[in-house]
Amino acid sequence: MTVTEDRAGREQVGERNRVAVIGGGASGVLTAINLLVRSDDPDLEVVIHEASGIVGRGIAYGTNDQRHLLNVRARHMSAFPDSPSDLLDWALRTGRSSDPQGFLPRADYAIYLQDRLADVADDRLRVRAGRVLDVVPNGDGFDIVTERSRSRACAVVLAHGNQPPRPLVAGPGQEPLAEAPWHVANPWQLARLRALPADASVIVVGTGLTAVDTVITLLEDGPERQVTMLSRNGLLPKPHVGQAHTAWVTRVPGGDGPVTADEIAEVVTEECKAAAERGVGWRAVVDGLRPATQELWRRLPHDERVRFLEVHARDWEIRRHRMAPDVALRLQRYRYEGRLHVRSGALASVTDLGERCRVRTTTDPASYDVDAVVNCTGPLSDVRRSEDPLIQALLARGTVRPDPLALGLDTTPDGRLVDAAGSPVPDLHLVGPPRKGTLWESTAIPEIRAQAAQVATAVAERTSRRSLAD
Repeated sequence: MTVTEDRAGREQVGERNRVAVIGGGASGVLTAINLLVRSDDPDLEVVIHEASGIVGRGIAYGTNDQRHLLNVRARHMSAFPDSPSDLLDWALRTGRSSDPQGFLPRADYAIYLQDRLADVADDRLRVRAGRVLDVVPNGDGFDIVTERSRSRACAVVLAHGNQPPRPLVAGPGQEPLAEAPWHVANPWQLARLRALPADASVIVVGTGLTAVDTVITLLEDGPERQVTMLSRNGLLPKPHVGQAHTAWVTRVPGGDGPVTADEIAEVVTEECKAAAERGVGWRAVVDGLRPATQELWRRLPHDERVRFLEVHARDWEIRRHRMAPDVALRLQRYRYEGRLHVRSGALASVTDLGERCRVRTTTDPASYDVDAVVNCTGPLSDVRRSEDPLIQALLARGTVRPDPLALGLDTTPDGRLVDAAGSPVPDLHLVGPPRKGTLWESTAIPEIRAQAAQVATAVAERTSRRSLAD
């Protein structure tokens, strides 16, 4: 059923069965697909609220640089866990590489998500452009407040993805960097990167996967450019190698009770040694532990989660979230040519020189002038500092609360958001990266698609019951 909003009667019917999905990136699109597929309710209406009005892209897949590749093999990136070849079938039909071991461009994956949504879309789907400023509980539903309108929904799924990077700071007082031509606060502003001088010298703060993509854009487009990647540990993601191997693990840490962060690290080390003795690489061990990771995280006491983040997280992340082989080879070539340097440390001082700036790091007493400083530090790690007006409003009212580590928002294991009093909020759900504090593994497509299916099933059942009651 299509809701015509200028006809009050139909609008009142629709709002009792309307599900608002906040965010049109991968998390939101996968949730909408599952809602439409899993519900045969003709009165269901799925509204995707996406600030840009363009779904399927988000931060992860919004790049237009075809050299930015997925960091997961194509065989693991299907939108549907029960149809693992779906992406490969689509790639074959659309003239793209259907190599199950390959790594498709991120931009192509956005098109895949858009196509998959179009395949299941009917008159129950709407996409509304504009930023959502608030979601207000109101009786048996919610008011959705956007920049331009106010509407109602019976259920809401937050699928807003990762937060923007935390602001860069420098100096003893940790002052935020000035807004200036040389300060690129958003690394996905590719036009700003491409507009830099052909012989630009650039500091990229961060050494994760976003920083890697940024370096590729900078150095492939400007053969005379020089880039220094700077992070606290100076560690790059490890590469995938050759063909994927079967996941390998003989045991997981602990029994059924609590486990410690150090125990997890010790077991992983021992498993890697045992695997090596049998000619199996450590990558197979990391992949073998993946199905158990969320359960291990759940069993870690709070203090042990804190220790894991402080001591072991980076070592895990660089092995868990790996680079495509072609990407790793590009970086190796840049370093061999002397155009890329990877350093440990932080910004000690940054002096504004107008079009350029003068930088000094904590590990190098010398200072040097650069054309740009690019923020690739990764998503904001404290949701309480979010500048997103929706998150600010929800937290201020107590409709939701941070998870215990403030990495994201607190939820029940099945994805229901928890309010400030510790109670699940009826019909308010969360899918995607903001569940990292609760699940840890919550940023990759295999985990996101499982969350989307679980939440969509619960929401579809509730809306169907409403229709029967009416």
